[in-house]
Amino acid sequence: MSSDSSPNRAAVRVKSINSLFRRLLALFKQSLSAAQQDYTTGSIRRAVLLLSIPMILEMCMESVFAVVDIFFVGRIGKEAVATVGLTESVITIVYSVAIGLSMAATAMVARRIGEKNPEEASRSAAQSINLALAVTLVVSLAGAFWAPHILRLMGAPASVVVTGASYTRIVFGGSLVIMLLFLINGIFRGAGNAAIAMWALWIANGCNIILCPVLIHFYGLNGAAIATVIGRGIGVCYQLFHLFKGSGAIRLLLNYFLPDKAIIRSILSIAWTGAMQFLIGGASWIVMARIVAGFGSEAIAGYQVAIRLLIFFLLPPWGMSNAASTLVGQNLGAQKPERAEQSVWAAARYNTVFMILVSLILFFWAMPLVEFINKDPGVEKIAVHALHIVSLGYIFYGVGMVIANAFNGAGDSRTPTLLNLFCYWGFQMPIAYLMAYTWKLGPTGVFLAILMAETLITIISYIIFRKGNWKKVKI
Repeated sequence: MSSDSSPNRAAVRVKSINSLFRRLLALFKQSLSAAQQDYTTGSIRRAVLLLSIPMILEMCMESVFAVVDIFFVGRIGKEAVATVGLTESVITIVYSVAIGLSMAATAMVARRIGEKNPEEASRSAAQSINLALAVTLVVSLAGAFWAPHILRLMGAPASVVVTGASYTRIVFGGSLVIMLLFLINGIFRGAGNAAIAMWALWIANGCNIILCPVLIHFYGLNGAAIATVIGRGIGVCYQLFHLFKGSGAIRLLLNYFLPDKAIIRSILSIAWTGAMQFLIGGASWIVMARIVAGFGSEAIAGYQVAIRLLIFFLLPPWGMSNAASTLVGQNLGAQKPERAEQSVWAAARYNTVFMILVSLILFFWAMPLVEFINKDPGVEKIAVHALHIVSLGYIFYGVGMVIANAFNGAGDSRTPTLLNLFCYWGFQMPIAYLMAYTWKLGPTGVFLAILMAETLITIISYIIFRKGNWKKVKI
């Protein structure tokens, strides 16, 4: 009887594994479809996964682009890498405004969808696009006109200014597509249609990756900037097609773009603190890059290579945190605050597991990862050292970004903004300068300051989130 039962048990296990695989495959396929889902009922774990899968894949493509871009630029020389790094540090101002508006759009659209009011969700989407167009016009003109001065202000050597001014000018001149790509994906995420947001970014960055080496061959460093503008512009066209076609709950009509003061005020009340939240963080990265710039082009390039790799591994868990933001907004709109909180803790658990794996990868395989991007020995040494230090806090970063996006999804962008102001400007920047120059630690002091500040933000965020005041925010 024992010999008969063993094959039976093995058969049962195989059948169970096959059944689990089929369920996971069905879930994966469903998450990538454009079908509208109701995330305010049913299994929380299923809701988190359905939203997270396309959002993580969306951010994976952004991660791949960040590394591929610096890979091709790295073949031009360290001045080119320094140019891209310094420009990216300043263009975070555009990213910050885009993310602030995107955050407001996600919160507004998610809340209206939770209230089962898709028409108002669509009006909110249209008004957020109006605001994006107005802001980007100013930023694009200013950045394109003052490109050389921006690089000098960042401490770039004369060789970098000569090499990179036109690159910086093109990137700033095309910042409209950066702004719209972020913003409109925020609209789709708020509506729970993360699959379209994913495909938009895949198309945009896929085109970018294909065009980048071709245009660099013909136009040098400027080709990388042109590829970015063209690729992301194609992604925006894809987004607009689906917005006006009406895929899912959101469908834009021309009359929705007529100014609506009430909606604009609501968007601005979230967006300005949301933009400040990321401007504060972005400005701190600019200052950190400026501190590192005092140690030469090698240090700048090593720091930027490390940052690209860190972003590569941070963006997928950022996708998970975006899922938490959508679930919080929709469930608060449906008057289910406890379900909103449970969704946040589910996303945080998944992020923690992922970040443990990432920490191990960056600690033990930092050198081959850096060598893939850059072959300069001096640059490699600094980049590997940065990865070893900063990755020690990855578990904290994973949890912290979920909680921060939960605040944002609830429309409470003020809390993470104040946290960023205190932890970045009041703590990280002074400590980085002190350790780098006064205590003579050089770039190591900057890397340690990043680790300490990000860990501090997570601890304070956790304490505030547990109090639950975010559940009472009205938008």
